Amino acid sequence: MFVNDCLNVNEKGHLTIGGCDTLDLAKEYGTPLYVLDENVIKETCRSYVNSFKKFYDGNGMPLYASKALSCKELCRIAKDENIGLDVVSGGEIYTALQAGFPMEKVHFHGNNKTADEIKFAIESKVGKFVVDNLYELELLDKIAGDMGKKVNISFRIKPGVDAHTHNFIRTGQIDSKFGFALETGEAFEAAKEALKLNNVTLNELHCHIGSQIFDIDPFVTAAEIMMDFIAKIQKELNVTISELNLGGGFGIMYTSKDEPVPYENYMEKVSVAVKAKSAEYGLPVPFIYIEPGRSIVGEAGITLYTVGGKKEIPNVRTYVSIDGGMTDNIRYALYQSDYTVLNAGKADKEANETVTIAGKCCESGDLIQEHTKIAEVEVGDTLAVLSTGAYNYSMASNYNRIPRPAMVMVKDGKSRVIIKRESYEDLVKNDI
Repeated sequence: MFVNDCLNVNEKGHLTIGGCDTLDLAKEYGTPLYVLDENVIKETCRSYVNSFKKFYDGNGMPLYASKALSCKELCRIAKDENIGLDVVSGGEIYTALQAGFPMEKVHFHGNNKTADEIKFAIESKVGKFVVDNLYELELLDKIAGDMGKKVNISFRIKPGVDAHTHNFIRTGQIDSKFGFALETGEAFEAAKEALKLNNVTLNELHCHIGSQIFDIDPFVTAAEIMMDFIAKIQKELNVTISELNLGGGFGIMYTSKDEPVPYENYMEKVSVAVKAKSAEYGLPVPFIYIEPGRSIVGEAGITLYTVGGKKEIPNVRTYVSIDGGMTDNIRYALYQSDYTVLNAGKADKEANETVTIAGKCCESGDLIQEHTKIAEVEVGDTLAVLSTGAYNYSMASNYNRIPRPAMVMVKDGKSRVIIKRESYEDLVKNDI
């Protein structure tokens, strides 16, 4: 019935997460409320680490893609689980620093890093810059030189692979704002340019083909293409690319229609392809990185809401209004993303009512789900939206001057706040 083992139904018929009754959580901390299960997050991190041991003899490391959910506690968990961090802004770098994360295990991505962000990253001793374009390459070399530093870089490559996902989250094809294209020769020319520079060292290639992908074959194809390019650089430029970052994008279960591939299956098939290409070209197997984000935190999280109104429009639909909406989960408005919604206090009851879950923002498009089945809803009920650990808090806003919700971590029946609820004072603190 549920997306993972952290969710259950207790003797009261209430939904539980990590052994905590969701109605009790809503009462104690208020709603809207993000809830994460610590055990699920850590177990997923360990499964990736163990896969590297099994299929790459430990010659690799997962990097948590912190854009999925960046906060101090997630950085601390990544540190404790001995994985790296993928960041995309100065703010994410600052969060990692504040959490005491080892910066040599941080990769800095982004298609338009500012000069200030680059300086801050160098000062913070970020381990790798994932360079997106020639302008950035030249700017990074200049800033590093001015600071008397030499930095390690990777190139983000567009391998030309169609990931069969939503147009907004496809990134590996030629028409993408990210990276250097292989087909046009742009990537090879960039590699030649990097060798002329004094303050950067190119030792890694990176690709990322999209998000929420359920098919292993595109990942395998991308890995083979990247290995071919590594061989071309070795043969024609006499430079050994010793590290390969194959990105993330592994799909998770949002509803029963989703069929995620076990992550170990992905790791195994891609490792076979990488090793075969290494043998074909007589090259050492590169140190492998991957960047799971959604798959680490997505299914570990839920969001709780309180129903404030119910409006039936005969022969049209029934709206159920909640105390959150697009300010804490914009994914339906952006992508029409499917979610599983439960009446948390009637989790043992049949989903016998079809409703549209409406947010409180002054926007007609502020919806969480349309025409979804749920156990009969009454004003005051607690609703739970499942698999909201990724790209919910991280994409939250203060539209309509609505404060962002608190986030609670649960583990073995106990709960604690890891992000405080915003106050009205927080909303105006930067106003003059």
